[in-house]
Amino acid sequence: MASSTPAGSFSITSSAPAAVSFGVLLHGLRRRAGLSQEDLAHAAGVSVRTLSYLEQGRSRGPQRRTVQALAKALGLDAAGFRELEEAASLGRPRPARTTPTAELPAAAPEATVTASPPASAPDLLPRAPRGFHGRAGELAALTRASAGEAPVCLVVGPAGVGKTALVLHWARHDPAGLTDGRLYADLRGFSDMGEPAALDVLREFLTALGVPSERIPESENAASALFRSLAADRQLLVVLDNARDAEQVRPLLPGGDRCVTVVTSRHRLAALIVTDTARPLAVDVLTPQDATALLARILGTDRIDAEPAAALRLAGLCGGLPLALRVAAARLAGRPGWSLAVMADELSDETRRLGLLDLEDTGVRAALHLTLRQLAEPVRHLFAALGRHPGSHVDRYAAAALAATDPVSADTALEHLTAAHLLTETAPGRWQMHDLVRLYARGLDAHPDTLTRVLDHYITTATAAVAAAEPGSEDCFPLPTGFLAPLAVREFGDRGAAVAWFTAERDNLTQAVAAASAARLHERTWRLAMTMWPLIVWRVRDGWAPLLETALAATRAGADEHGEARVLNMLGWVLTEEDRTPEALVHLEAAHALAARAGDSFAEANALIVLAMAQAALGDLDQAATSCERAAGLARQSGDRRIERLATQHLARHQADAGHWHQALTTANQALNSGYGSGTTDIPHILLLIIKGEALLGLGHHTDGTTQLDLAAREAEAAGYDDGTVRALAALLRAAPDPEIQARYDTALARLTTRA
Repeated sequence: MASSTPAGSFSITSSAPAAVSFGVLLHGLRRRAGLSQEDLAHAAGVSVRTLSYLEQGRSRGPQRRTVQALAKALGLDAAGFRELEEAASLGRPRPARTTPTAELPAAAPEATVTASPPASAPDLLPRAPRGFHGRAGELAALTRASAGEAPVCLVVGPAGVGKTALVLHWARHDPAGLTDGRLYADLRGFSDMGEPAALDVLREFLTALGVPSERIPESENAASALFRSLAADRQLLVVLDNARDAEQVRPLLPGGDRCVTVVTSRHRLAALIVTDTARPLAVDVLTPQDATALLARILGTDRIDAEPAAALRLAGLCGGLPLALRVAAARLAGRPGWSLAVMADELSDETRRLGLLDLEDTGVRAALHLTLRQLAEPVRHLFAALGRHPGSHVDRYAAAALAATDPVSADTALEHLTAAHLLTETAPGRWQMHDLVRLYARGLDAHPDTLTRVLDHYITTATAAVAAAEPGSEDCFPLPTGFLAPLAVREFGDRGAAVAWFTAERDNLTQAVAAASAARLHERTWRLAMTMWPLIVWRVRDGWAPLLETALAATRAGADEHGEARVLNMLGWVLTEEDRTPEALVHLEAAHALAARAGDSFAEANALIVLAMAQAALGDLDQAATSCERAAGLARQSGDRRIERLATQHLARHQADAGHWHQALTTANQALNSGYGSGTTDIPHILLLIIKGEALLGLGHHTDGTTQLDLAAREAEAAGYDDGTVRALAALLRAAPDPEIQARYDTALARLTTRA
């Protein structure tokens, strides 16, 4: 644009490098004039794509009128125009007058080449970005990283996060002492326009440092050595933008101890850290406050202040990604009649969000496409499969199931995706996608069985976790039809590992149930829900009813009475614990009838035990005891010692609640001495210790009673069973108030309350 062109005209005849293409010449002139591609294209009346192709040499020489327009936009004088026109028509500029070849040293060593000092320190940096906001922490970190001897600062982050804007803002405002020039090169490592040759970048750098064009070596190695030599005694800032890998960067690193190099990349470039001690600085998405401030910089504060809640929502839908925010703001700027709320409503539709965050060839989808295409095919395959993952986090086993591969191969691919900032490792061995990246992955082609594979992975892994957490427990179900077994299944060494997995994967399992339901995979829907039964037992007041209602609907849609009886039983118990006993009774009576009709003694006994809990909640302790005795009898008939002990435990509970202390103590001791599960810590064992302690206290045996309750509380705390901890400590406090016990009780109760 005219306003961006330096005042006055200038000639290029004396400074244009010899024997270079029209594209290189045009690129150098644009940089020297301080114009971006967008500015020059606008001023000359050509498209940005056309100008890019001309600079890369991917287009034939332009027509004379295009050269005239470019020369005018660049502020060239008549001689400069002739030089540019000749380069366009002949493919090369007129050879500049040079010293005869015989007078030049062959393959001149670095020491024989001198640079004429430029009139002023060269500055190849593009203009500072407009609308820049925030990033105070990152700017300070960049300043710290640039201290010391010959630092290489590595600014990394996902596509569209604003790495280049950050570095250019810092370079224009913060560096101190770098008085000998600022060099810049866009290495286009993630562009569809091709990467510049290292030799072309070095030619531009050397020309800026005053090296006559005829003295610039023709080989990359020699030009790199000359650049290092000239930089050795200078204080330069070198910005290498959009680097693909370390190999692309190394020939362009200056020598000496007083230069600062800043490299930006979507990749981690760990090799540069190893070989050149690069100091990494990760750039993340903007905070909600900074994101709305960026919108205000573009749209004006009045528009943001008028709809602060909508602005925050818009920032959230853009995921704090500056590129997405700028595109959304550009759409709003072109629609002054639109409110921010309307734009947020549009973006809330996940099927349209990425489309709305693209403008022409710029936007989130385009940026992610360029990042992804740099990766190997197996990595791209896993990325597409990850788009079908129903949860928020993934581990290598889930990733392997999604891609139908083994965990080792999946782990390698996950590392590549992380290095490319398409994933974030939020904890060791656990990865997460940015919301917009997930939407992009979801739009890619994936195998139609991808969702089924990961659902079956969770069924298999949860079943293994149940076996480790509750050894000897009955399997809730046979495997679903068409089961797709994963290539490898996580192993659980002990109960603690199983509990930790259930805790970490709770949200993923819940979302997997929802995904299976939405896909009408009924057999998998209720099975996934029921694999969570240990977690439901441990944390019964955590609001499980909606999950179990989804599972119940799936059993009925699939006409599966076996599954229906088991889900009804679990749902009835949860509702009883939530003091929704009338609703619970309806489900429990139906569960008992289904199990009896099917001749499923295990399910029938289970239903009677939970039915007894509901009867006790309504005050009918005698009927509750009778139901438990019936359940114990059924279990004995079928030889199921585990369910027999469970029925006996509940019988003891109802006897204790009725104040029948002798009966409760006898029943509890009978169950504890049954030998089942000896040497293990499980929930029935903890509850039996609590009943025994209460019965002893009821009979006046204070010391023995408190000893049993303290043992129960400590076992519950060790197992992470907060409900049991609260019950045992509450009984201890009733027997003898104690500050330490009160503190432990308050802590466990707070955990329960927080989850509820």
